[in-house]
Amino acid sequence: MKTLDRMLVALPLIFFSLIANGQDRKFNHQDTLRGSITQERAWWNLKYYHLDITVNPSDSTLKGRNTIRYQVTDPFQIMQIDLQEPMWISKVYQDDKQVQFKRDGNAWFVLLLKVQERGDINEIIVHFEGRPRISRNPPWNGGLSWRRDKNNNPFIVTTCQGDGASIWWPCKDHQYDEPDSMLISVTVPENLTDVSNGRLRGVVQNADLTKTFNWFISNPINNYGVNVNIADYAHFFEKYQGEKGVLDCDYYVLKDNLDKAKVHFQEVPRMLKALEYWFGPYPFYEDGYKLVEVPYPGMEHQSSVTYGNGFKNGYGGRDVSKSGWGMKFDFIIIHESAHEWYGNSITSKDIADMWIHESFGAYSETLFVDYQFGKQAGSEYCIGTRKNIGNRTPIIGPYNVNTEGSGDMYSKGANMLHTLRQIVNDDEKFRGILRGISAKFYHQTVTTEQIENFFSEATGMDLKPFFDQYLLNTKIPYFEYAVEGKTLKYRWKDCIPGFNMPLKIKINDVEKWINPLTDWQQMDVGVDAKIAIDPDFYIQSHLL
Repeated sequence: MKTLDRMLVALPLIFFSLIANGQDRKFNHQDTLRGSITQERAWWNLKYYHLDITVNPSDSTLKGRNTIRYQVTDPFQIMQIDLQEPMWISKVYQDDKQVQFKRDGNAWFVLLLKVQERGDINEIIVHFEGRPRISRNPPWNGGLSWRRDKNNNPFIVTTCQGDGASIWWPCKDHQYDEPDSMLISVTVPENLTDVSNGRLRGVVQNADLTKTFNWFISNPINNYGVNVNIADYAHFFEKYQGEKGVLDCDYYVLKDNLDKAKVHFQEVPRMLKALEYWFGPYPFYEDGYKLVEVPYPGMEHQSSVTYGNGFKNGYGGRDVSKSGWGMKFDFIIIHESAHEWYGNSITSKDIADMWIHESFGAYSETLFVDYQFGKQAGSEYCIGTRKNIGNRTPIIGPYNVNTEGSGDMYSKGANMLHTLRQIVNDDEKFRGILRGISAKFYHQTVTTEQIENFFSEATGMDLKPFFDQYLLNTKIPYFEYAVEGKTLKYRWKDCIPGFNMPLKIKINDVEKWINPLTDWQQMDVGVDAKIAIDPDFYIQSHLL
């Protein structure tokens, strides 16, 4: 998530991003290598990474190696590994033998000597080094941030959603394939602490006045969810009794912020209670939950959620909904943690389907408000976020070129889900669907089609026209109606062919469901009927 990245930072950024993600953009060979499942990627299945790096604050460099364990699914002899300039690969080994490789921009093609037999589990070790791209505006601009805290200690963090993990380490940088587990070893000056994903297996004191922190992730993890956070951290923890038992919650903050964090992070149990209610059990009990202070708003790094919201409610001190409810909770803690379910446990295969992460992540805010303050409060919050919607380009982006859709995947996506909740017209059933998605696609990569089909099967409705309208179209369904004598005439306008979403209205304050089509329909409503449209539906309406 990039924290409503294109929505709330500044209007020029919104416009630039929408243009960049629009369908008019011209794509090149590098976009295809980065965004498609190439032949050199398709034949092997990731099993395990051991990323072992040394971080040098004195010259802003990284050096290390990544052990890549994989299973051969369709024998081939060339493997694509991704690493972006100015980082470079120095050598590659398989079975202690150095192998050759060729570079094509940010794609490196390893020429394997060992015959790759179907079913075999093999490893390569990729050595790499360099001075990675510096992030000038994390998390919206990927790379490393080399900062200093108030006491002049190094404060170093990684961010790479969208830009790709290959901005700082060599990997199979496509969301469709994830390792089953991962070990992250980070060597830093001995006065600093590294916090990465998973559980801390141990810390090794080295003879050269450095320490190596070893973090193990026992669950599948997407590449952009891997992170390194290095600082003079203070640590505290608690145990949360959740749906699957005891969840270890660990918190890492700059030492000067320890006291305020101990108070403010009481938000975490409230978050876990609400989101487990709606989405089902937290997906990574084995790896625990961490909240880690960083010098940017926040990101959903798996089991290592990063936090920089100033230990206060809202988002940067403001209510993104302008409803008042947004100041009742810490936006970053809720939104970024929701991505543990949607984004980390369930990951879109292609970045074009990033709405699966961000629409559910954004709607989690409404669900949290609903759980804590009531259904009306949740509705007011969700409706309030509609002012953030641009409707300039579709939510789903072009496939196979590593390009997201528009920033409307946040607020528009949330309001799409809120509208779908109204159509289901049974909150317990809707909650069951959300929990069912979490269970069915647990620790999997998915497509838009899979999510749409799940909703259609669970509701017994053909929801393809509904999703096509909101995800692939920039026009909002337009309910046009007129009252002529005793007759109400109505239809959908500005819609895709076959759009047939049911709608709840009030006729003289009495609720009534109708089934508009793109052709005119009519019904008897009596003389002088007053018509009101349910505001929870994200539509436009016009009385003729």
